[in-house]
Amino acid sequence: MANTNVAFGLKPINTAGSAPATSGVNAYPIGATASAMYQGSAVKCDNGGSIGIGSASGDTVAFVGVFQGCEYVSATTGKKTFSNYWPGSGSANTSFPITGYVYDNPLQRFIVATDATFTDEATAKAAIFENSQFDTGAGGSTTTGISSAKMDVATLDSSNASLPLKIVGILDDVDNEDFAAAGIPMIVMINNHALLQADSEAAIS
Repeated sequence: MANTNVAFGLKPINTAGSAPATSGVNAYPIGATASAMYQGSAVKCDNGGSIGIGSASGDTVAFVGVFQGCEYVSATTGKKTFSNYWPGSGSANTSFPITGYVYDNPLQRFIVATDATFTDEATAKAAIFENSQFDTGAGGSTTTGISSAKMDVATLDSSNASLPLKIVGILDDVDNEDFAAAGIPMIVMINNHALLQADSEAAIS
């Protein structure tokens, strides 16, 4: 039976070291002209001091974490708006702060759905501790506010740590255990986390 998973970006599950829950979010500024960011999107810090969306694949990008939501004063209504996604340039009254919230713990673990089949369970298990890119990692839905990012199975690599995702396990989920179909819930961490870089501003520009 095909898996029920659809694209949802990166969903926090727990942190390395058996912590039972997510480690929470921290606030980062969003530039008024920043492109749209969706809940579950991996985001980087720009040299201008704000967060932004990375490339679609995420290859070589040092991400600071995963976008959870934002708050800003609407340019249309003049009211403070709380949203699970940032709509992009022109959305906010720039006389007020635009704040994004990010799961930024380098030890945070996330679930991400695969974009394609592993063929069988043995192949999926063999992918643990390998690295991978995103498939369409920068997009999302303006209706739900949720990221459309998935893990790109075709880019699995055992040695290239410049790829954004490190696979650390497979979620036990009875509704998504058809290894011959897309949508397997893989547990991943962010490779080359920006907050672990010796010179983070140079690394994430």
